[in-house]
Amino acid sequence: MAMWGGRFTEASLAEFSEFNDSLSFDYLLAQQDIQASRAWTIGLLEAGIITAAEAEQLDHALADLALALESNPKLPLQTQEEDIHSWVEAQLQQKIGVVAKKLHTGRSRNDLVATDLRLWTKLNATQVRGTLINAIGALVTFADAHFGAVMPGFTHLQRAQPVLVSHWALAYIEMFKRDLSRIDDALVRMDVCPLGCGALAGTGIQIDRTALAQRLGFQSAALNSLDAVSDRDYVVELSAAASLCMTHLSRLSEDVIFFCSGEAAFFKLGDAISSGSSLMPQKKNPDVFELLRGKTGRVLGHLVAILHVLKGLPLAYNKDMQEDKQGFFDLMASWQQCLLVLATVLPHLSVNVERCRLAAELGYSNATDLADYLVGKGIAFRDAHELSGELVLVASKQQKPLEALALAEMQQVSPLISDDVFAALTIEAGLAKRASLAGTSPDRVKEALDATKVWFEAL
Repeated sequence: MAMWGGRFTEASLAEFSEFNDSLSFDYLLAQQDIQASRAWTIGLLEAGIITAAEAEQLDHALADLALALESNPKLPLQTQEEDIHSWVEAQLQQKIGVVAKKLHTGRSRNDLVATDLRLWTKLNATQVRGTLINAIGALVTFADAHFGAVMPGFTHLQRAQPVLVSHWALAYIEMFKRDLSRIDDALVRMDVCPLGCGALAGTGIQIDRTALAQRLGFQSAALNSLDAVSDRDYVVELSAAASLCMTHLSRLSEDVIFFCSGEAAFFKLGDAISSGSSLMPQKKNPDVFELLRGKTGRVLGHLVAILHVLKGLPLAYNKDMQEDKQGFFDLMASWQQCLLVLATVLPHLSVNVERCRLAAELGYSNATDLADYLVGKGIAFRDAHELSGELVLVASKQQKPLEALALAEMQQVSPLISDDVFAALTIEAGLAKRASLAGTSPDRVKEALDATKVWFEAL
């Protein structure tokens, strides 16, 4: 019989049960349900609801059940119970009989599932955090290994100005550092225990909820029962953090896909992280990065779904909230897997230093350096910008780079140009000038990389 079957005289339709039941996915909360039940057992003992002998029976049975689940996490799926809470209670009744029926005294599935999901989320968010740190570490190693290599920087997907490859990698490290801080922030706000709030109005027994929260590893107990059983902000917040982190991961993947293309050929995929074509023998495809990019849409979809579930719900608990889990479980698993994959594949990504430098020299990427040179001669920047553009036009008509123009040709545009202009137009000179904070000069990038290493080691 279902946990709620007392006031019913007819059995549920099979179609209703299939639609209504959640064990097929909330079995993932089994260990958390047992953890919450063991803590609740102590609370019942302290409140005088059960005896010490009964508490010992319950705790031993719950501990044995936890061990059985460690050996076979899918054990609940071998039964026809409605949800994970029903399964745990049914298993306890088989082991210890009527004492098991006392466990649910003073609590509801509403506050229990809210507690289970918070415990699961705390655990999995902490695991994702560790994987994100590993991914950042792989990027730090990549930046360090390729320090000094020059590549073209892009705006509008057109060559703009040369940057260091390490500078590119450090840009994504900055994004992932913000993602890490968002996980940390979310962990703080989700660290509140709903157990003991009952169905919506609080428990009817005198239980120390603060002590209960501490036993479960929460920082505090929820202060409002209506909010506690219906709050899924932490699901939304972590889903949003995952969506933004995956967006960063997708942008990185898009860069790598382009950089590895035959048209760019800045980076090279190792054989261990590439796939081929069943038809075209020459192909070497960046499937792993395409999948990272593709899975981002899946994660973003789960965020939108949970927001839609919650947006019209009145207080307090509603069955709609059963839809908070499947997408969220998949989101967390996808996020974890994608970060793990990134950390794994980055060591198999190499840089074609010569090709990168050649590409950085093309496209008149030193035109801004020429404008800056003219500013140094006393010309206003707007005029210098125009003069530099005129020289780009001259050079492009001759299909030459700026530095290949004769000095006399340059002086026809501005007589202030002298032969020191050629030193100003080198890649090294252009990089060296970007020495302000956050710039791409070798000194600044080395400084930023060293600071990142110190920050990373402190983690």
